[in-house]
Amino acid sequence: MNVLTIDTALEACSVGAVADDREPTLRSETVGRAHAERLMPMIADAMAAAGIAFADLDRVAVTVGPGSFTGTRIGVAAARGLALVTGAEAVGISTLAVHAAKVRREIGETSVLAVLAAGRGDLYAQCFDATGGEDGPAEVGPPERFAARVGANTLIAGSGADALVAILGAEGEARVVHRRSAPDIATLVALACAAPPASAPPRPLYLRPPDAKPQPVQGIARR
Repeated sequence: MNVLTIDTALEACSVGAVADDREPTLRSETVGRAHAERLMPMIADAMAAAGIAFADLDRVAVTVGPGSFTGTRIGVAAARGLALVTGAEAVGISTLAVHAAKVRREIGETSVLAVLAAGRGDLYAQCFDATGGEDGPAEVGPPERFAARVGANTLIAGSGADALVAILGAEGEARVVHRRSAPDIATLVALACAAPPASAPPRPLYLRPPDAKPQPVQGIARR
């Protein structure tokens, strides 16, 4: 299976391309808000390096959030557009699932609480069991809500880890595996290759409304 993976949900712009069982070609840059400018050149570069023609793509996988509203939208739109043009299947994978899978790749089978800083003092968070299954939905809320879910065998991963350590102390610190924000692109490639067929096109995973809202249109008074 020829697979292209895309992540623009946070501060990194990352692309992975893999042909069959070969080593994947990975590209990742910290771009801030320049995802739209960098994404397509990086895709072209990774595809060429992997020796995959766009017409030969079988699957396009993309992170659907939670993360930046604009960044997530850019990645999902690109993945759906490429799938439409090439006939490839489009698959969505959450950023939290990638963080949890990264822990299992490093530690082995274990339960994970994946947490990302969400601004306003909140966290995006989701629990995963030892096999990678979702142990409840992705949520946004205060750190105290999620600190209470750290069980005896739960490890912590993601940029929201410090907020939990501030509550749990040394016990929480001992459970932190990593504090990364952007998902690991190699782990995303592995999840993309193993994902079941998608039942619907990927959609952004927004856990709260955007900060920016359209201004109401003011009518022009008639004279």
